[in-house]
Amino acid sequence: MSIKQLHTPEDLQQFLDQPGKHLLFKHSTTCPISAKAHDEFQAFLKDADTSAAIVHVIEDRPLSLQIADDFGIKHESPQIFLLEDGEVRWNTSHWKITQSAIKEAVNA
Repeated sequence: MSIKQLHTPEDLQQFLDQPGKHLLFKHSTTCPISAKAHDEFQAFLKDADTSAAIVHVIEDRPLSLQIADDFGIKHESPQIFLLEDGEVRWNTSHWKITQSAIKEAVNA
């Protein structure tokens, strides 16, 4: 399953408007913790049919900050959200982003 990179508020809205469950990953391209979390995220997606998107927090900072505001969840990086019908069902950050944690959340 391919990961869609979001750059604009419109990209985010289109992603949120899709029915069903989706993963949104906030990634820092300069952070080793984020690199590890990104590997776990990709490992999960390899065998999953969950749609997924990524926001690069440095390159697309305005969108990254908008996500924190819109969801009412403090910005962290790396950070992952499980969305269902536009609502945040689960989120975590840093070392807690693992393939098994994502799988558990998606299957809950």
